[in-house]
Parts: sequence; C-alpha cells; structure tokens
Amino acid sequence: MAPSLAVPLLMCHSICVSLLGFKAQPGQSIFDQLIFAAEKAFLSGEFSPGQAFPSVRTLATELKIHPNTAQKIVHHLIAERWLEVRPGTGTVVAERRAPRAGDRKRLLKEDVERLIVEAKKVGVSLQEVVQALSAGWAELDSIAAGRRR
Repeated sequence: MAPSLAVPLLMCHSICVSLLGFKAQPGQSIFDQLIFAAEKAFLSGEFSPGQAFPSVRTLATELKIHPNTAQKIVHHLIAERWLEVRPGTGTVVAERRAPRAGDRKRLLKEDVERLIVEAKKVGVSLQEVVQALSAGWAELDSIAAGRRR
C-alpha cells in the first residue's frame, strides 16, 4: 500500500495546514499526481489567494522528492496561473482568473473522451459515470463550502 504524503505549511507563521494530502498511486508519475493534488487543494479552498505556497526546498524535503521535480511542479503551477511570484514575498496562490478559451474546449473534448474510453474499457455504464461525477462534484463543493465558513 502506498504511503500517504502531506506537506506541512506554516501560514502566518503559526497556523499549520496540510498541503497535497494524497496517496501515491503506482503507474502514474509523481509529478502528475502532485499537480492534480495541488489543483484540487486550490479548488477546494485549502489555499486562498495571496497565501504563501511552500518553497521548492520545502516541497522536496517534505514529500521526499527530487528538488528538480519540486521545481518543475512549481513552474508548472505558475505557468497554469495557479501560483504567482511576488518579489520580496515569494510564491503565492494567485487570484482565480477566468479560464483560457482553449481550457473549456480541451476539457469537454479531450478529457471527457478519455473518461468515456476508460469507462467503457472497464465496463462502467453511463449512469455510473454520471453518478460518480455528481458525487465528486458535490464532495468538492462541500469541502470548499466548509472552508469558507
């Protein structure tokens, strides 16, 4: 069984929160798994705009990954506009911006198509996919609503 990984993050120098809590899955790169975990954390409200993001050194040390992998993760999140670099402050969570024009098209075409193929490959029905999507959507909304309170 894969170990659960979490990065403690000091926020405002006194509050400790868990970042990127996930279980490593065999068969998928650690980079992809951590990008997904970070995006989920941003969407669920685990991080708020302007909040400091762990340094490359902290990510590498706490997740026990190579510093180059941690650097690649941070650069990817900056390129995807989840993070921004502020001189004198460091890397922080960016304000949510409107999605780029191609993002919706890619999701609705490529990613949904990939989901359909994978579901058919393992014999999952359309009804089961819709139920799973609805449950996952509701769970993420619930987590985000709980964090806003």
